[in-house]
Amino acid sequence: MVDCAQNNRIRIYSYSEVTSVKGFVGNFTATIRRKARYVDETKCTGCGICAEKCPQKKIPNEFNLGMDCRTAVYIPFAQAVPKVATIDAGSCSMLKSGKCGVCAKVCGAGAIDYTQKDTIVEEKYGAIVVATGFNPIKLDRYDEYARSLSRDVITSLEFERLTNAAGPTSGKLLRPSDGKHPKTIVFVQCVGSRDTTGCGKEYCSKVCCMYTAKHAMLTREKYPDTEVYVFYIDVRTPGKNFDEFYRRAVEQYGVHYIKGMVGKVVPSSDGKLHVQASDLISNEQLHIDADLVVLAAAMEPDGSARPLATMLTASMDTNDFFTEAHPKLRPVESPTAGIFLSGACQGPKDIPETVAQAGAAASKVIGLLVKDRLTGNPCVSACDEAMCNGCSSCEKVCPYGAITYAEKEFKMPNRTVVARRVAVVNPAVCQGCGACTVACHSGAMDLKGYSTKQIMAEVDAICL
Repeated sequence: MVDCAQNNRIRIYSYSEVTSVKGFVGNFTATIRRKARYVDETKCTGCGICAEKCPQKKIPNEFNLGMDCRTAVYIPFAQAVPKVATIDAGSCSMLKSGKCGVCAKVCGAGAIDYTQKDTIVEEKYGAIVVATGFNPIKLDRYDEYARSLSRDVITSLEFERLTNAAGPTSGKLLRPSDGKHPKTIVFVQCVGSRDTTGCGKEYCSKVCCMYTAKHAMLTREKYPDTEVYVFYIDVRTPGKNFDEFYRRAVEQYGVHYIKGMVGKVVPSSDGKLHVQASDLISNEQLHIDADLVVLAAAMEPDGSARPLATMLTASMDTNDFFTEAHPKLRPVESPTAGIFLSGACQGPKDIPETVAQAGAAASKVIGLLVKDRLTGNPCVSACDEAMCNGCSSCEKVCPYGAITYAEKEFKMPNRTVVARRVAVVNPAVCQGCGACTVACHSGAMDLKGYSTKQIMAEVDAICL
Protein backbone atom coordinates (compact mmCIF):
# COMPACT_ATOMS: atom_id res chain seq x y z
CA MET A 1 0.00 0.00 0.00
CA VAL A 2 2.91 2.37 0.66
CA ASP A 3 4.19 1.77 -2.88
CA CYS A 4 0.70 2.43 -4.24
CA ALA A 5 0.44 5.69 -2.30
CA GLN A 6 3.82 6.86 -3.64
CA ASN A 7 2.92 6.08 -7.27
CA ASN A 8 1.64 9.22 -8.97
CA ARG A 9 -0.51 7.12 -11.34
CA ILE A 10 -2.49 5.49 -8.53
CA ARG A 11 -5.27 7.34 -6.75
CA ILE A 12 -6.43 5.84 -3.45
CA TYR A 13 -9.99 6.61 -2.32
CA SER A 14 -10.00 5.51 1.31
CA TYR A 15 -13.09 5.72 3.53
CA SER A 16 -15.19 5.77 0.34
CA GLU A 17 -17.94 3.72 -1.25
CA VAL A 18 -18.82 3.00 -4.88
CA THR A 19 -22.52 3.85 -5.23
CA SER A 20 -23.07 3.20 -8.94
CA VAL A 21 -21.27 1.94 -12.05
CA LYS A 22 -22.52 2.64 -15.56
CA GLY A 23 -21.17 1.97 -19.02
CA PHE A 24 -19.31 -0.95 -20.53
CA VAL A 25 -15.80 -2.27 -21.18
CA GLY A 26 -13.41 0.58 -21.93
CA ASN A 27 -15.99 3.17 -20.91
CA PHE A 28 -17.10 2.70 -17.28
CA THR A 29 -18.29 5.63 -15.19
CA ALA A 30 -18.11 5.04 -11.42
CA THR A 31 -19.82 7.25 -8.87
CA ILE A 32 -17.90 7.27 -5.58
CA ARG A 33 -19.17 8.68 -2.30
CA ARG A 34 -16.29 9.97 -0.19
CA LYS A 35 -17.47 9.88 3.38
CA ALA A 36 -16.73 12.81 5.66
CA ARG A 37 -13.75 12.12 7.94
CA TYR A 38 -14.08 15.51 9.64
CA VAL A 39 -10.31 15.62 9.19
CA ASP A 40 -8.53 17.40 6.32
CA GLU A 41 -6.40 14.71 4.61
CA THR A 42 -4.02 17.30 3.17
CA LYS A 43 -3.20 18.68 6.63
CA CYS A 44 -3.27 15.61 8.90
CA THR A 45 0.21 14.25 9.69
CA GLY A 46 -0.97 11.07 11.44
CA CYS A 47 0.73 12.04 14.72
CA GLY A 48 -2.11 10.54 16.81
CA ILE A 49 -2.23 13.31 19.43
CA CYS A 50 -5.96 13.82 18.81
CA ALA A 51 -6.61 10.15 19.65
CA GLU A 52 -4.50 10.36 22.82
CA LYS A 53 -6.42 13.36 24.14
CA CYS A 54 -9.94 12.33 23.07
CA PRO A 55 -12.13 11.76 26.17
CA GLN A 56 -14.34 9.17 24.42
CA LYS A 57 -12.21 6.06 25.01
CA LYS A 58 -14.64 3.14 25.35
CA ILE A 59 -15.68 2.48 21.75
CA PRO A 60 -15.14 -1.13 20.54
CA ASN A 61 -12.21 -1.34 18.14
CA GLU A 62 -13.39 -2.93 14.86
CA PHE A 63 -9.86 -3.76 13.71
CA ASN A 64 -9.26 -5.90 16.82
CA LEU A 65 -12.77 -7.39 16.52
CA GLY A 66 -14.02 -5.59 19.61
CA MET A 67 -11.43 -7.10 21.98
CA ASP A 68 -10.18 -3.66 23.00
CA CYS A 69 -11.38 -0.09 22.70
CA ARG A 70 -10.55 2.97 20.61
CA THR A 71 -11.38 6.65 20.86
CA ALA A 72 -13.95 8.64 18.88
CA VAL A 73 -11.15 10.09 16.72
CA TYR A 74 -8.81 7.36 15.60
CA ILE A 75 -6.42 5.99 12.99
CA PRO A 76 -7.89 2.60 11.92
CA PHE A 77 -4.62 0.66 12.36
CA ALA A 78 -0.89 1.27 12.62
CA GLN A 79 -0.09 0.60 8.94
CA ALA A 80 -3.09 2.49 7.53
CA VAL A 81 -2.57 4.11 4.11
CA PRO A 82 -3.14 6.99 4.05
CA LYS A 83 -2.29 7.44 7.74
CA VAL A 84 -5.04 9.94 8.45
CA ALA A 85 -7.30 10.21 11.48
CA THR A 86 -11.07 9.76 11.22
CA ILE A 87 -13.78 11.00 13.56
CA ASP A 88 -16.59 8.53 14.33
CA ALA A 89 -19.66 10.75 13.94
CA GLY A 90 -21.82 8.37 15.98
CA SER A 91 -19.54 8.60 19.01
CA CYS A 92 -18.09 12.13 18.87
CA SER A 93 -19.62 14.47 21.48
CA MET A 94 -18.80 17.53 19.38
CA LEU A 95 -20.68 16.27 16.33
CA LYS A 96 -23.64 15.00 18.39
CA SER A 97 -24.12 17.80 20.91
CA GLY A 98 -21.58 20.51 20.06
CA LYS A 99 -19.78 20.02 23.37
CA CYS A 100 -16.08 19.02 23.43
CA GLY A 101 -13.74 20.00 20.60
CA VAL A 102 -10.64 18.68 22.38
CA CYS A 103 -9.17 17.17 19.19
CA ALA A 104 -9.41 20.51 17.36
CA LYS A 105 -7.64 22.27 20.24
CA VAL A 106 -4.70 19.84 20.42
CA CYS A 107 -4.22 19.38 16.64
CA GLY A 108 -1.14 21.40 15.76
CA ALA A 109 -1.75 21.03 12.03
CA GLY A 110 -5.29 22.43 12.24
CA ALA A 111 -6.66 19.41 10.37
CA ILE A 112 -9.92 18.98 12.31
CA ASP A 113 -12.96 20.20 10.37
CA TYR A 114 -16.34 19.52 12.00
CA THR A 115 -18.20 21.02 9.02
CA GLN A 116 -17.07 18.43 6.48
CA LYS A 117 -19.75 16.76 4.35
CA ASP A 118 -19.85 13.67 2.16
CA THR A 119 -18.74 14.41 -1.39
CA ILE A 120 -19.60 12.67 -4.67
CA VAL A 121 -16.87 11.97 -7.21
CA GLU A 122 -17.31 10.60 -10.75
CA GLU A 123 -14.40 8.82 -12.43
CA LYS A 124 -14.05 7.09 -15.79
CA TYR A 125 -12.31 3.72 -16.02
CA GLY A 126 -11.59 1.24 -18.79
CA ALA A 127 -11.75 -1.87 -16.59
CA ILE A 128 -12.76 -2.86 -13.06
CA VAL A 129 -11.10 -5.40 -10.71
CA VAL A 130 -13.40 -6.77 -8.00
CA ALA A 131 -11.68 -7.61 -4.69
CA THR A 132 -14.38 -7.52 -2.01
CA GLY A 133 -12.72 -10.08 0.29
CA PHE A 134 -14.51 -12.24 2.86
CA ASN A 135 -15.89 -12.36 6.39
CA PRO A 136 -16.05 -15.20 8.94
CA ILE A 137 -19.58 -16.51 9.28
CA LYS A 138 -21.64 -15.59 12.31
CA LEU A 139 -21.64 -18.38 14.89
CA ASP A 140 -25.04 -17.66 16.42
CA ARG A 141 -26.36 -21.05 15.30
CA TYR A 142 -23.54 -23.00 16.95
CA ASP A 143 -24.62 -22.83 20.59
CA GLU A 144 -22.87 -26.12 21.37
CA TYR A 145 -19.54 -24.28 21.47
CA ALA A 146 -20.76 -21.85 24.20
CA ARG A 147 -19.44 -18.82 22.39
CA SER A 148 -22.22 -16.66 23.80
CA LEU A 149 -21.54 -17.95 27.33
CA SER A 150 -17.77 -17.56 27.59
CA ARG A 151 -15.35 -14.89 26.38
CA ASP A 152 -12.69 -17.59 26.16
CA VAL A 153 -14.36 -19.19 23.12
CA ILE A 154 -12.92 -17.16 20.25
CA THR A 155 -12.54 -17.38 16.48
CA SER A 156 -9.26 -17.96 14.65
CA LEU A 157 -9.26 -14.34 13.47
CA GLU A 158 -9.54 -13.16 17.09
CA PHE A 159 -6.70 -15.54 18.04
CA GLU A 160 -4.60 -13.98 15.25
CA ARG A 161 -5.16 -10.51 16.74
CA LEU A 162 -4.34 -11.76 20.25
CA THR A 163 -0.96 -13.08 19.11
CA ASN A 164 -0.14 -10.05 16.94
CA ALA A 165 2.36 -7.54 18.32
CA ALA A 166 -0.03 -4.70 17.39
CA GLY A 167 -3.03 -6.50 18.88
CA PRO A 168 -5.00 -5.79 22.06
CA THR A 169 -2.50 -7.63 24.30
CA SER A 170 0.69 -6.49 22.48
CA GLY A 171 1.36 -10.02 21.25
CA LYS A 172 0.99 -11.81 24.61
CA LEU A 173 -1.35 -14.80 24.50
CA LEU A 174 -3.80 -14.02 27.31
CA ARG A 175 -7.32 -15.22 27.99
CA PRO A 176 -9.91 -12.52 27.23
CA SER A 177 -11.84 -13.28 30.43
CA ASP A 178 -9.14 -12.84 33.09
CA GLY A 179 -5.90 -11.94 31.28
CA LYS A 180 -4.15 -15.17 32.33
CA HIS A 181 -1.95 -17.31 30.10
CA PRO A 182 -3.87 -20.39 28.83
CA LYS A 183 -2.21 -23.74 29.57
CA THR A 184 -4.50 -25.87 27.38
CA ILE A 185 -5.88 -24.72 24.03
CA VAL A 186 -8.36 -26.62 21.85
CA PHE A 187 -8.67 -25.73 18.15
CA VAL A 188 -11.91 -26.81 16.47
CA GLN A 189 -11.80 -27.15 12.67
CA CYS A 190 -14.59 -26.83 10.08
CA VAL A 191 -16.97 -24.76 12.21
CA GLY A 192 -19.58 -23.93 9.59
CA SER A 193 -17.58 -25.42 6.70
CA ARG A 194 -18.68 -28.60 4.90
CA ASP A 195 -21.95 -28.28 6.81
CA THR A 196 -24.96 -30.10 5.37
CA THR A 197 -27.34 -29.31 8.27
CA GLY A 198 -28.25 -25.89 6.87
CA CYS A 199 -26.58 -23.94 9.66
CA GLY A 200 -23.32 -23.25 7.81
CA LYS A 201 -21.78 -23.57 4.35
CA GLU A 202 -21.55 -26.72 2.25
CA TYR A 203 -18.18 -25.78 0.74
CA CYS A 204 -14.71 -26.18 2.27
CA SER A 205 -13.15 -22.89 3.38
CA LYS A 206 -9.77 -24.18 2.19
CA VAL A 207 -7.44 -22.05 4.34
CA CYS A 208 -8.44 -23.16 7.86
CA CYS A 209 -6.17 -26.24 8.09
CA MET A 210 -3.04 -24.26 7.29
CA TYR A 211 -3.63 -21.23 9.50
CA THR A 212 -4.58 -23.51 12.41
CA ALA A 213 -1.28 -25.37 11.96
CA LYS A 214 0.47 -22.00 12.00
CA HIS A 215 -1.33 -20.89 15.16
CA ALA A 216 -0.57 -24.21 16.88
CA MET A 217 3.13 -24.06 15.99
CA LEU A 218 3.50 -20.44 17.06
CA THR A 219 1.84 -21.23 20.39
CA ARG A 220 4.07 -24.25 21.08
CA GLU A 221 7.20 -22.36 20.02
CA LYS A 222 6.53 -19.31 22.19
CA TYR A 223 4.84 -21.15 25.09
CA PRO A 224 6.26 -24.72 25.28
CA ASP A 225 4.29 -25.39 28.47
CA THR A 226 0.97 -25.05 26.59
CA GLU A 227 -0.84 -28.19 25.43
CA VAL A 228 -2.46 -27.77 22.03
CA TYR A 229 -5.23 -30.02 20.65
CA VAL A 230 -6.64 -29.80 17.11
CA PHE A 231 -9.91 -31.58 16.30
CA TYR A 232 -10.45 -32.04 12.56
CA ILE A 233 -12.58 -33.88 9.99
CA ASP A 234 -9.83 -34.07 7.33
CA VAL A 235 -6.54 -32.23 7.09
CA ARG A 236 -6.38 -30.62 3.65
CA THR A 237 -2.99 -29.28 2.56
CA PRO A 238 -3.27 -28.35 -1.14
CA GLY A 239 -0.13 -26.35 -1.80
CA LYS A 240 3.64 -26.41 -2.15
CA ASN A 241 5.23 -27.70 1.10
CA PHE A 242 1.87 -27.46 2.86
CA ASP A 243 1.84 -31.12 3.88
CA GLU A 244 5.41 -30.85 5.20
CA PHE A 245 4.32 -27.82 7.22
CA TYR A 246 1.44 -29.79 8.77
CA ARG A 247 3.68 -32.77 9.57
CA ARG A 248 6.19 -30.45 11.25
CA ALA A 249 3.41 -29.24 13.57
CA VAL A 250 2.75 -32.83 14.65
CA GLU A 251 6.28 -34.29 14.69
CA GLN A 252 8.45 -31.35 15.71
CA TYR A 253 6.13 -29.23 17.85
CA GLY A 254 4.05 -31.99 19.43
CA VAL A 255 0.62 -30.65 18.50
CA HIS A 256 -2.09 -33.23 19.26
CA TYR A 257 -4.10 -33.75 16.05
CA ILE A 258 -7.28 -35.75 16.74
CA LYS A 259 -9.60 -36.89 13.96
CA GLY A 260 -13.04 -36.19 15.39
CA MET A 261 -15.56 -33.52 16.19
CA VAL A 262 -16.21 -31.50 19.30
CA GLY A 263 -19.75 -32.17 20.44
CA LYS A 264 -20.08 -29.64 23.23
CA VAL A 265 -18.22 -27.00 25.20
CA VAL A 266 -19.43 -26.35 28.76
CA PRO A 267 -18.05 -23.45 30.84
CA SER A 268 -17.42 -24.39 34.47
CA SER A 269 -17.39 -22.26 37.59
CA ASP A 270 -13.58 -22.37 37.92
CA GLY A 271 -13.14 -20.70 34.51
CA LYS A 272 -12.30 -23.89 32.65
CA LEU A 273 -14.01 -24.94 29.43
CA HIS A 274 -15.06 -28.58 29.54
CA VAL A 275 -14.71 -29.91 25.98
CA GLN A 276 -16.56 -33.09 25.04
CA ALA A 277 -15.30 -34.64 21.81
CA SER A 278 -14.87 -37.91 19.96
CA ASP A 279 -11.73 -39.61 18.64
CA LEU A 280 -12.78 -41.50 15.52
CA ILE A 281 -9.47 -43.35 15.17
CA SER A 282 -9.50 -44.94 18.65
CA ASN A 283 -13.32 -44.83 18.89
CA GLU A 284 -13.23 -43.08 22.27
CA GLN A 285 -15.02 -40.19 23.91
CA LEU A 286 -12.61 -37.47 25.12
CA HIS A 287 -13.06 -34.94 27.91
CA ILE A 288 -10.58 -32.05 27.97
CA ASP A 289 -10.52 -29.14 30.42
CA ALA A 290 -9.34 -26.28 28.25
CA ASP A 291 -8.45 -22.70 29.07
CA LEU A 292 -9.13 -21.43 25.56
CA VAL A 293 -11.21 -22.77 22.65
CA VAL A 294 -10.48 -21.47 19.14
CA LEU A 295 -13.08 -21.96 16.40
CA ALA A 296 -12.02 -22.03 12.74
CA ALA A 297 -15.11 -20.27 11.36
CA ALA A 298 -16.07 -20.74 7.73
CA MET A 299 -15.39 -18.02 5.17
CA GLU A 300 -18.26 -16.29 3.39
CA PRO A 301 -18.33 -13.43 0.85
CA ASP A 302 -18.42 -9.89 2.17
CA GLY A 303 -21.90 -8.39 2.46
CA SER A 304 -21.10 -5.85 -0.25
CA ALA A 305 -20.54 -8.57 -2.87
CA ARG A 306 -24.17 -9.16 -3.89
CA PRO A 307 -25.13 -5.45 -4.32
CA LEU A 308 -21.88 -4.85 -6.22
CA ALA A 309 -22.56 -7.79 -8.55
CA THR A 310 -25.98 -6.32 -9.33
CA MET A 311 -24.37 -2.95 -10.00
CA LEU A 312 -21.78 -4.49 -12.35
CA THR A 313 -24.21 -7.01 -13.93
CA ALA A 314 -21.68 -9.69 -12.96
CA SER A 315 -22.58 -13.34 -12.38
CA MET A 316 -22.61 -15.01 -8.95
CA ASP A 317 -23.05 -18.57 -7.73
CA THR A 318 -25.50 -19.78 -5.07
CA ASN A 319 -23.02 -18.97 -2.31
CA ASP A 320 -22.68 -15.31 -3.42
CA PHE A 321 -19.17 -15.77 -4.81
CA PHE A 322 -18.44 -14.11 -8.16
CA THR A 323 -18.38 -16.54 -11.09
CA GLU A 324 -15.45 -16.62 -13.50
CA ALA A 325 -15.94 -16.73 -17.28
CA HIS A 326 -14.26 -20.15 -17.51
CA PRO A 327 -12.73 -22.09 -14.59
CA LYS A 328 -9.66 -23.15 -16.60
CA LEU A 329 -9.22 -20.86 -19.60
CA ARG A 330 -10.42 -17.54 -18.11
CA PRO A 331 -10.11 -17.90 -14.32
CA VAL A 332 -9.69 -14.18 -13.49
CA GLU A 333 -12.30 -12.77 -15.86
CA SER A 334 -15.98 -12.25 -15.18
CA PRO A 335 -18.45 -13.18 -17.95
CA THR A 336 -19.15 -9.43 -18.17
CA ALA A 337 -16.50 -7.82 -20.40
CA GLY A 338 -14.16 -5.47 -18.55
CA ILE A 339 -14.86 -6.93 -15.09
CA PHE A 340 -12.00 -8.93 -13.53
CA LEU A 341 -11.83 -10.91 -10.28
CA SER A 342 -9.21 -11.12 -7.56
CA GLY A 343 -9.04 -12.94 -4.24
CA ALA A 344 -11.78 -14.31 -2.01
CA CYS A 345 -14.59 -12.58 -3.93
CA GLN A 346 -14.42 -15.58 -6.29
CA GLY A 347 -14.05 -18.27 -3.59
CA PRO A 348 -12.00 -19.17 -0.50
CA LYS A 349 -8.30 -18.46 -1.14
CA ASP A 350 -5.09 -18.14 0.84
CA ILE A 351 -2.59 -15.30 0.49
CA PRO A 352 -0.28 -16.82 -2.19
CA GLU A 353 -3.22 -17.72 -4.41
CA THR A 354 -4.77 -14.29 -3.94
CA VAL A 355 -1.51 -12.54 -4.84
CA ALA A 356 -1.14 -14.71 -7.96
CA GLN A 357 -4.70 -13.99 -9.06
CA ALA A 358 -4.29 -10.25 -8.41
CA GLY A 359 -1.19 -10.23 -10.62
CA ALA A 360 -3.03 -12.14 -13.34
CA ALA A 361 -5.99 -9.74 -13.18
CA ALA A 362 -3.65 -6.75 -13.44
CA SER A 363 -1.97 -8.31 -16.49
CA LYS A 364 -5.35 -8.88 -18.12
CA VAL A 365 -6.32 -5.25 -17.50
CA ILE A 366 -3.05 -3.99 -18.99
CA GLY A 367 -3.53 -6.22 -22.04
CA LEU A 368 -7.00 -4.78 -22.48
CA LEU A 369 -6.14 -1.10 -22.06
CA VAL A 370 -3.01 -0.98 -24.25
CA LYS A 371 -5.06 -1.74 -27.37
CA ASP A 372 -6.21 1.06 -29.66
CA ARG A 373 -9.37 -0.87 -30.45
CA LEU A 374 -11.24 -3.65 -28.69
CA THR A 375 -11.99 -6.91 -30.48
CA GLY A 376 -15.34 -8.31 -29.44
CA ASN A 377 -17.36 -11.46 -29.97
CA PRO A 378 -18.88 -11.40 -33.50
CA CYS A 379 -21.76 -13.61 -32.36
CA VAL A 380 -23.89 -10.93 -30.69
CA SER A 381 -27.57 -10.18 -30.70
CA ALA A 382 -29.19 -7.89 -33.23
CA CYS A 383 -32.69 -6.44 -33.30
CA ASP A 384 -34.93 -6.33 -36.36
CA GLU A 385 -36.47 -2.93 -35.66
CA ALA A 386 -39.35 -3.52 -38.04
CA MET A 387 -40.53 -6.48 -35.94
CA CYS A 388 -39.74 -5.17 -32.44
CA ASN A 389 -42.78 -4.13 -30.41
CA GLY A 390 -40.86 -2.68 -27.44
CA CYS A 391 -42.21 -5.17 -24.88
CA SER A 392 -38.96 -5.15 -22.77
CA SER A 393 -38.87 -8.96 -22.45
CA CYS A 394 -35.33 -9.15 -23.85
CA GLU A 395 -34.10 -6.35 -21.58
CA LYS A 396 -35.37 -8.16 -18.48
CA VAL A 397 -33.63 -11.48 -19.24
CA CYS A 398 -30.29 -10.05 -20.44
CA PRO A 399 -27.73 -10.96 -17.72
CA TYR A 400 -25.19 -8.40 -18.98
CA GLY A 401 -27.38 -5.32 -19.30
CA ALA A 402 -26.56 -5.06 -23.00
CA ILE A 403 -30.07 -4.11 -24.13
CA THR A 404 -31.63 -0.67 -23.85
CA TYR A 405 -34.56 0.99 -25.59
CA ALA A 406 -34.80 4.06 -27.80
CA GLU A 407 -37.56 5.98 -29.56
CA LYS A 408 -37.16 5.80 -33.36
CA GLU A 409 -39.24 7.16 -36.20
CA PHE A 410 -40.59 4.89 -38.94
CA LYS A 411 -42.34 5.75 -42.19
CA MET A 412 -45.59 3.94 -42.67
CA PRO A 413 -46.95 2.86 -46.13
CA ASN A 414 -49.27 5.89 -46.14
CA ARG A 415 -46.13 8.09 -45.68
CA THR A 416 -46.99 9.07 -42.11
CA VAL A 417 -44.14 9.07 -39.58
CA VAL A 418 -44.66 7.05 -36.42
CA ALA A 419 -42.35 6.97 -33.37
CA ARG A 420 -41.90 3.52 -31.84
CA ARG A 421 -39.92 2.12 -28.92
CA VAL A 422 -37.40 -0.47 -30.11
CA ALA A 423 -34.57 -2.48 -28.57
CA VAL A 424 -30.94 -1.40 -29.02
CA VAL A 425 -28.11 -3.88 -28.41
CA ASN A 426 -24.67 -2.70 -27.30
CA PRO A 427 -22.26 -5.10 -29.08
CA ALA A 428 -19.43 -4.26 -26.66
CA VAL A 429 -21.45 -5.61 -23.73
CA CYS A 430 -23.37 -8.47 -25.38
CA GLN A 431 -21.76 -11.89 -24.89
CA GLY A 432 -23.98 -13.79 -27.31
CA CYS A 433 -25.71 -15.98 -24.73
CA GLY A 434 -28.95 -16.03 -26.72
CA ALA A 435 -31.31 -15.45 -23.78
CA CYS A 436 -32.98 -12.52 -25.54
CA THR A 437 -33.70 -14.53 -28.69
CA VAL A 438 -35.64 -17.07 -26.63
CA ALA A 439 -37.54 -14.44 -24.65
CA CYS A 440 -38.52 -12.29 -27.66
CA HIS A 441 -42.23 -12.84 -28.41
CA SER A 442 -42.17 -11.07 -31.77
CA GLY A 443 -39.07 -12.86 -33.09
CA ALA A 444 -37.19 -9.59 -33.55
CA MET A 445 -34.03 -10.70 -31.71
CA ASP A 446 -31.50 -12.94 -33.44
CA LEU A 447 -27.84 -13.85 -33.04
CA LYS A 448 -25.61 -12.67 -35.86
CA GLY A 449 -24.49 -15.70 -37.82
CA TYR A 450 -27.04 -17.90 -36.08
CA SER A 451 -30.35 -16.31 -37.08
CA THR A 452 -33.48 -18.41 -37.30
CA LYS A 453 -33.44 -18.20 -41.11
CA GLN A 454 -29.82 -19.38 -41.28
CA ILE A 455 -30.41 -22.28 -38.92
CA MET A 456 -33.53 -23.39 -40.80
CA ALA A 457 -31.61 -23.18 -44.08
CA GLU A 458 -28.97 -25.52 -42.63
CA VAL A 459 -31.66 -27.94 -41.49
CA ASP A 460 -33.27 -27.90 -44.95
CA ALA A 461 -29.89 -28.53 -46.58
CA ILE A 462 -29.24 -31.52 -44.34
CA CYS A 463 -32.70 -32.97 -45.00
CA LEU A 464 -32.23 -32.67 -48.73
